Amino acid sequence: ASFLLLCFRTSLVTPLIFGLLLQPPLTQPSIITQPNIVLLMADDLGIGDVGCYGNDTIRTPNIDLLAKEGVKLTQHIAAAPLCTPSRAAFFTGRYPLRSGMDAINNYRVIFWNGGSGGLPPNETTFAKILQQQGYSTGLIGKWHQGVNCESRNDHCHHPLNHGFDYFYGMPFTLISDCQPTETPEMDRVFRGKLWLYTQMIGLVALTAALGRVTGLISVRWKTLTCLVGFSLLFFVSWFSSYGFVQRWNCIMMRNHEITEQPMVTDRTTSLILRESISFIERNKHKPFLLFLSFLHSHTPLLTTEKFLGRSRHGLYGDNVEEMDWMVGQVLNAIDKEGLRNTTLVYFASDHGGWLERQEGNRQLGGWNGIYRGGKAMGGWEGGIRVPGIFRWPGVLPAGTVIDEPTSLMDIYPTVVHLAGGVLPQDRVIDGRDLIPLLQGKAEHSEHEFLFHYCGIHLHAVRWHQKDSGAIWKAHYVTPIFHPLGAGACYDRGFCPCFGEGVTHHDPPLLFDLSRDPSEAKPLSADTEPLFDAVIRKIGRAIEEHRRTLTPVPEQLSVYNVVWKPWLQPCCGTFPFCWCDKEGDN
Repeated sequence: ASFLLLCFRTSLVTPLIFGLLLQPPLTQPSIITQPNIVLLMADDLGIGDVGCYGNDTIRTPNIDLLAKEGVKLTQHIAAAPLCTPSRAAFFTGRYPLRSGMDAINNYRVIFWNGGSGGLPPNETTFAKILQQQGYSTGLIGKWHQGVNCESRNDHCHHPLNHGFDYFYGMPFTLISDCQPTETPEMDRVFRGKLWLYTQMIGLVALTAALGRVTGLISVRWKTLTCLVGFSLLFFVSWFSSYGFVQRWNCIMMRNHEITEQPMVTDRTTSLILRESISFIERNKHKPFLLFLSFLHSHTPLLTTEKFLGRSRHGLYGDNVEEMDWMVGQVLNAIDKEGLRNTTLVYFASDHGGWLERQEGNRQLGGWNGIYRGGKAMGGWEGGIRVPGIFRWPGVLPAGTVIDEPTSLMDIYPTVVHLAGGVLPQDRVIDGRDLIPLLQGKAEHSEHEFLFHYCGIHLHAVRWHQKDSGAIWKAHYVTPIFHPLGAGACYDRGFCPCFGEGVTHHDPPLLFDLSRDPSEAKPLSADTEPLFDAVIRKIGRAIEEHRRTLTPVPEQLSVYNVVWKPWLQPCCGTFPFCWCDKEGDN
């Protein structure tokens, strides 16, 4: 009888123990369920433009509140210093070199909606994995990862082919050419040369024609006809693209449909905000991913009348303050729908501020605080160190500041983990899951080394020596600033990655960012006892890293970058492309 009683008690206790063991921890219920994910990315915003990162003249109360209620990263690093490659790395969790999205030439971004380069269809974005996990996925705003491959409507690079259920915004990027009153920005120097060559060829043709008519020059009519024909052909060959930049590149799309060609810039901000809030409202009853990719604060700095003249930093400051207001409106929409505690919000910039962007006395680019360099500079901190803020009430500790190296590529494994997805096993993923670090369960970042590319050229490497706290950074290539000591390439508008505009360093310039974050005083073997050991350690890391690289098609090759009429998205019958469906509504 006692044996039967023991068996009976065991049969009752065993399921109870197993049931308790299988219960999820009560301290972090949101990690088990799928949170909503809202990713906010500014365009060309400098880390020094935000209040919580030290700016006390541009007002960013909503971004500052995010940091106060969440976690602020002070060493958040972009994988590239320009839009297209940085965002490719963000979407894929991989250095852009791995997907062919970094440049082998001076064309370092997608240049045309009618180009054939873009984020390859075989790349797996975090949006695609979240889509498979049951998320509603939306992208509002800037894409800049290409549109078509072989025909006008194949949409092989389009957001809807990369895991997004819904897209509203610019397939390209905002540029000054989109605003007729602004000075053209796209390929300005090259365009000027084409005009000069056209005028020279035209002058030769005109001189030959006048000489033939007056009898001063002996030129056969056949030769003259060929010369005039060549002049016209040369002009048409480039003016058919560069003469209509606003029409070809400045378009708005909803999914695969073009809604504005060219875009009406006066209402762009309100439409993007309306679409973002509408997406949240439509999808509040199931997990959603919203990537709000701001057109702010890229030139021409589209700013509504309400915010003009409000800041102490001219039009650029006005534009940043308007973007901050938009962040507040999105956060209010999340609160209004009761989603505050079930939504992870992330804010960042795609790279550093554009120091050289000026018109006369007007500074139209951002400020990178104490950090040297800016946009387009692959090695210097000012080009790649960006704001990075996470908020998730009840899960991430409020008011936390983390001074560990992290990357925009880390968003990929972080959101995939939160959605219950699995990282692709057939490729290298360079990002690391940030949740343990953000929650305070990990003391250090998982990144030991970060590699800083300018195009396909390795300019610098960062080594986080965790046992000592040192953050060593070796520069193998740096741009030559002009004027000397100016801190940027004001003569070119962009600093180059290779050629006569850069200096190669052997031995490399070495800094310890933990002591010298401004990279002002390079170390040497005479001033730093560990100099040789650090350089050897970084050199071995580079060798290991390069062994993980495999050849892939170059998406930013000259052929892929040039404008192709047969790939140009068109609302109407090409070349008569025009529509305003928002105005019709």
